Amino acid sequence: MQVSSLNEVKIYSLSAGRSLPEVRPAAAPAAPDIRRRIELIQDFEMPTISTKIKVSRDGQYIMAVGTYKPRIRCFDTYQLSQKFERCLDSEVVTFEILSDDYSKIVFLQCDRFVEFHSQHGHYYRTRIPKFGRDFSYHYPSCDLYFVASSSEVYRLNLEQGRFLNSLQTEASENNVCDINPTHFLFAAGTAEGKVECWDPRTRNRVGLLDCALSTVTADTEIDGLPSISALKFNGALNMAVGTSTGQVLLYDLRSSNPLIVKDHQYGLPIKSIQFQHQLDLIISADSRIIKMWNKDTGKIFTSMEPEHDINDVCLYPNSGMLMTANEAPKMNIYYMPVLGPAPKWCSFLDNLTEELEENPESTVYDDYKFVTRKDLENLGLAHLIGSSLLRAYMHGFFMDIRLYHKAKMMANPFAYEEYRREKIRQKIEETRAQRVQLKKLPKVNKELALKLIEEEEEEQQAARKRKQKNLPSLLKDDRFKVMFENPDFQVDEQSEEFRLLNPLVSKISEKRKKKLKILAEKEAQEQEEEEEPEGKPSDAESSESSDDEKGWVEEVRKQRKLLRQEEKVKRQERFKEDQQTLLKPQFFEIKEGEEFRSFKDSAKKQKLMKKTLGDRLKLEEKLGTLSVSDTTVGSKQATFKLKKSEQQKKQQEAEKQHRQERKTLRRSAGHLKSKRGRGQRFH
Repeated sequence: MQVSSLNEVKIYSLSAGRSLPEVRPAAAPAAPDIRRRIELIQDFEMPTISTKIKVSRDGQYIMAVGTYKPRIRCFDTYQLSQKFERCLDSEVVTFEILSDDYSKIVFLQCDRFVEFHSQHGHYYRTRIPKFGRDFSYHYPSCDLYFVASSSEVYRLNLEQGRFLNSLQTEASENNVCDINPTHFLFAAGTAEGKVECWDPRTRNRVGLLDCALSTVTADTEIDGLPSISALKFNGALNMAVGTSTGQVLLYDLRSSNPLIVKDHQYGLPIKSIQFQHQLDLIISADSRIIKMWNKDTGKIFTSMEPEHDINDVCLYPNSGMLMTANEAPKMNIYYMPVLGPAPKWCSFLDNLTEELEENPESTVYDDYKFVTRKDLENLGLAHLIGSSLLRAYMHGFFMDIRLYHKAKMMANPFAYEEYRREKIRQKIEETRAQRVQLKKLPKVNKELALKLIEEEEEEQQAARKRKQKNLPSLLKDDRFKVMFENPDFQVDEQSEEFRLLNPLVSKISEKRKKKLKILAEKEAQEQEEEEEPEGKPSDAESSESSDDEKGWVEEVRKQRKLLRQEEKVKRQERFKEDQQTLLKPQFFEIKEGEEFRSFKDSAKKQKLMKKTLGDRLKLEEKLGTLSVSDTTVGSKQATFKLKKSEQQKKQQEAEKQHRQERKTLRRSAGHLKSKRGRGQRFH
């Protein structure tokens, strides 16, 4: 059973069950309270979705239609289970229970057929000229009034078994209709945002109400003409109209202006309107939210937002139970004790809800711990992200509480001892607080606390004279409790900001320091004797008021002068430290094949990189590393010459020298050969 509360109104969801986290393994043993969760009506669901839900007039049967396949299911509340199920040829637009029980039912289907069912099952089937959207039953004449995608309202008489002359409206299409249960006035809501009222006795139109103009205010944005999507009578004079733009208008039939205009703020068509007579509430619903509001003032009573889109809402008569048909297999059942008692077939709900209010139970999420990514890193469990042990949720993850405790024990094995010591210390302080105490000051911000005590005593004395109520103490306020317990909130009186903003604090603090010494001595005596002396603490001396402007200005100048002197001393100390420190030479390693020229090369490269591409190209053209020429086609051709490193240059020079040496050797060898040839000739 899910429990939610809005505006201090408890709402019990009887069909949703407990909210189970998805990370919970299926094979894990369920807690006893989960095993005992409520299933009010067995198999209260549809295969895919449910579209309409109604209760018979005797309150014993709940009927719902849905898909897929199109079907109707009847549930017996006395047996808390399903009575029968019947499949249909096409989807049901809406249906009506004509008898007190389930013996006479009429279905309006999406293929223009009207199907009649009796107690045993299918009885008769007929067809209307246009696709039907809604119908109402007129009990005195046994007529069925059908509104459809046409300007006509079709009448089918069930006593004679034939169609009668239809009513001709001014609208292009009619969406919804309803018949007043008191004087049987027939009303039809049109696609143009109007409501036409007809008298069934004379078959003449007796009134026309333009609701579209009433929905438009100075704040609303108009995207199109609002049509009528819901209509409901209440008593002889009241009528509620729902529009396709999400407004609900409450009318008195004697006036053309609405009494109240309520906007759902979602811009979705109103699906259902119900009246709750015990508390004078109107229950209106669109596909996203169910709102309950007072019909006299328009004030919101409570609201519900189911997980799935809503198709229809049914209020069980004379009770606090509400049922919804929605875009999900399971149909929701809500129980609100404020609206009324539980129905007689489930009267145990009243006792159950009373017990739950007396003994609130913990949720299943207590078995899981919510941790952020930073917490996982501190615990050393960041590698579990993406595994089945962690379930991503909002800005963190859900993990099993047992795994969390184990990881925490491994990360900080002495955490329990620290926690135990802290608890013992708190218990001792609680027992000490019951004794007669001296005026004890907190460990953090003692001077601030003493100042507040003095101001409080002065205010008390002034209040006694004026006979006024005392203001609450800042020291006893839980909101500022941490300021006197956590050392991080300690006021630094030596900081520059404090000394300039509080220039007179030095004079006033001298007396407080004396008082603090006296109180510290008394506390030391108390700890040695372990008993506190009886009697009241001595009253704090009244602080002298020294807020004259001259003294304040002089003190500010004095503090500024002192701050300048302190800065000067600090600068001198830093200068001495800089002189004493010896600068050691730093060595840099040069890569192989490179030569160190100067630090100017890197500076040149940085300057070159800051230049634009055009400037760099011009510079490279001057150096000869780039040549730009025009082609015959009309485009430009750029040729780059790569810069050679020092190693490549040395290698090229060595190769060049080697080639020259080989040339000289070849020449000398040629000269020797020619000389030998000449010598042989002479011989």
